[in-house]
Formats: sequence, C-alpha cells, structure tokens
Amino acid sequence: MAKNLVSLLLFNKTIPLMIVVICILVRIYKITSPVGDWHSWRQADTAAVARNFIKFGFDPLRPRYDDLSNIQSGKDNPNGWRMVEFPLYQILAYSGFKIIPQLNIEMWLRIVSIFASTILGIVIYKLVSIHSDRLTAIISFLIYGLLPYSIFYGRAILPETLMVFFAFLSLYMLTTAERSNRLNWTSIFLPGLIAGTALLVKPTGIFLLLPAVYLIERSKRSLVMKILLVIVYLLITVAPLLLWRNWILNFPEGIPAFDWLLNKDNIRLKGAWFYWLFADRIGRIITGYWGLIFLGIGFISPVTKREGRLYRYAAFGCLLYLIIFAGGNVQHDYYQILIVPVVSIYIAKGIVFMFRSAANDKLASYLMIVIGLFFMLAFSWYSIRTYYWINRRDLLEAGRYADSVLPAEAKVIAPNNGDTTFLYFINRQGWPIGFDIEKKISQGATHYVTIAINDLELDYLMKKYKLIVKNNNFALVSLQ
Repeated sequence: MAKNLVSLLLFNKTIPLMIVVICILVRIYKITSPVGDWHSWRQADTAAVARNFIKFGFDPLRPRYDDLSNIQSGKDNPNGWRMVEFPLYQILAYSGFKIIPQLNIEMWLRIVSIFASTILGIVIYKLVSIHSDRLTAIISFLIYGLLPYSIFYGRAILPETLMVFFAFLSLYMLTTAERSNRLNWTSIFLPGLIAGTALLVKPTGIFLLLPAVYLIERSKRSLVMKILLVIVYLLITVAPLLLWRNWILNFPEGIPAFDWLLNKDNIRLKGAWFYWLFADRIGRIITGYWGLIFLGIGFISPVTKREGRLYRYAAFGCLLYLIIFAGGNVQHDYYQILIVPVVSIYIAKGIVFMFRSAANDKLASYLMIVIGLFFMLAFSWYSIRTYYWINRRDLLEAGRYADSVLPAEAKVIAPNNGDTTFLYFINRQGWPIGFDIEKKISQGATHYVTIAINDLELDYLMKKYKLIVKNNNFALVSLQ
C-alpha cells in the first residue's frame, strides 16, 4: 500500500501542479489588506518606491520613498531618495500596474511576491529532483509552500523572496549545465547574470550562491578551468552590484546606515543570538517546534552521491549569513526569508529518511510523521497568524482622512516614532517624527497630522497655526 502511494507521488505529474495551486491559494489570503500588517514600516518603504514611480515618474535609477527626514542616513533627504537595493521588485509591480491599473500598486507588489515564491518552489522541486529524488523534491516543495512563515512572507511587500528565487534559479541552471557536462564559458554567463540580478535585488543573496562554487568544482573540467570558471562566474555576479553601489554614492542622503546590521549591541554568537535565531525564529516561528525533529534528522541522514556536498554548502552559506549579519537577523525576523528553502529541503530529507527507515512498526513511524507535520504547521501558524493583523487602525483612519483632504503636493509631518507607515497611509512625502517644526516648515512642510490629540506639540501648533480638524482619534493642522 505504502509503496503504491510512493509510486503515485513519484510518477504522477499532476502532483507538482497541485502544489503550485495550493501555494497560490494560501498566499492570496488577505491579499487586499492595507500595508499595515507585520513589518508595515519596511513594507511601506518598499511600496512607496513603486507608488512614487506612478506619482513622480518612472526613474529606476533614482527611486524615491516618503521619508524626507535624516533618520535613515543622518542627512536631510529633501527628495526622498531610497538608495538601497536596485528597485527591480518595484519595477515588476509597476509594469503590471501599467498593464492592469484596476489593481492597485499594493496588489501588484503582493502578486510579484506570490509569483516569485511559487516559482521558487518549482525551482526547489527541480533542483532537489536532480540532486536527491522526486519524493524528496515533492516534499521539499510542499514544505516550502505550506510553512506559515513562508506563506506570509511569500505575499508580503518585500524584495527578499524575489532575491532568493533568482539565487536558486542560478544554482539550478549551473546544476543542469554541470550534469550534462556543458559547464563552459558560454553556459556560465546566464547563471552568472541571474545571480547578479539576485544581488541587485538584495546583496545578501551572495550567501545562497556558495553552492555554485561546489557545482563548478565537481564538474569534469581541469583544475585551472574550474578556477577560471569560478572567477568568471563571480565577476559576472558582482559586477552589476558594484555598478549600482558606485551609482548610489551620488545620493548619500538616500543611503541608510547599515553597520548595525552586522553586529548591533555586539550580539554575534552570544547567548541571545543563539536564542533568537535558533530557538525563537527557526524553532518556534519557522518550524513550529516539531519541525526541528525532521530538520535534525535531515542533517544527520546519509548523504547520497547525487547530492554530494551541495546541501551542506547551502546550509553553511545560511550559517555564515546568520553570523555575519547578526544584528539584522536578531532585530528582524524577515531576514530569515533567505534560509527557508534550505530549511525546507532538510526537513524533507528528514521526513523521507524516517519514511524509508521504518522497520518493525511502520504504522507508528508513518503516524509520527503525520502528527509531527500537523503540529509543525499548527504551532507555526499560531505565531504567524498575528502577522496578518492590522494593529494600528488609528493610523489607517487618520491617514485615509488626511489623504482625502490634503492637496497632492502637500508635505506632511506625521509623528510616529520614525515609522513611515503613517506617511504611507497619508500618501504624501514628509517626516515621520515631530520636533523642530519651524525647520521642517522651512524645508517645505505644509501640514501636521497626529493621533496624539493631547500632545504638547499639538497644543502649541494649534495656537500658532490653523486647525483643520480635531476629534477623538486624530488632529490635522495646516502649517501655511
């Protein structure tokens, strides 16, 4: 019976297609929600770049967001330059919006994430099919598709999933070239270009490309040829990023401080680092505690000749990423988007090993797998379900009202402790923090919007400037 079921999974070509449909369906959950769910500040900054392509004109070399303050870079940013990753993610969403403007830009950004996440699952399936077997590939695809963490961030307005997709696509293309003994100067160019695209979307993609060195190393080429191929691949990969980084130096006010991402509060390899990343993020949020069983078994399961050291290189790259970007990974859980495909593959390896190693009591082993999977998804969902909540309805209400009455060219002071979500709801550029009001007026501020209706700063402004509206939820003051 069990063998027949496995045969069905291995040879029925409709199974991967069914998983694709499932991946899409679970990711369209609350797709129309406003940009006010978990990590709304980061999603708002990302979405603002795409929305400002519509408002100010399409200029991908000069992306702009809504924050005009000096909070991010330490320099006043009067044009709102957003010089981080190259805005390919926003360009794709903007292109979709130009074709079908009936869907708003936030919808298109989520659609790009869903598309990238789903195609990434297919690439994982194809890659694991080559290096392991089809059963492991199907389970890897299914785990990646159904992990609640992967579902939420597979539809969030963030560029990370698109970056991971391009990185894995590069590895898959290298794999097919290496397996068919076609790894040469010609076949290395396109995988290198795709890897370069991954780094443009997010430079941290370099950590996922460590297996590329292994794939080239195990090809049937001379040692000198292998070294040259690695050098050429790396040059093609990093060249676009270096060009972009050199370009954005012309806009220092738009480059956020990033040194804190490396080792904020000297946390690297400290007890708190281990707890937050391995206990809380990987243990609780991503694998729902019970998935750690499969993950651990996957790491100690036998390494096949087809697999070689590929997955080990991938896991080592993820570990390096967690170590080097210790501050960012501990501070923000969306940083772990990069490691989820590798975690999914090892969970799948653990499940397949348990399935095939069942000896005396197969029913008990199969039941353990089913129960473990159920609890893994259930307990992970228990944490992730809160990510969809819109906790700041007050900001949303005030922002929508301000957007409905303010002139299009208004620049707004919207105090929110530096969080730009409020500015995004108002749909205007401005400052996400108060203080130094006269200076901000000299820089172009025209209105002040706040939900702190009993604030001393608001009392001062109401005496000096024109109050437009004040109720129990928010206040709007004209500074002109």
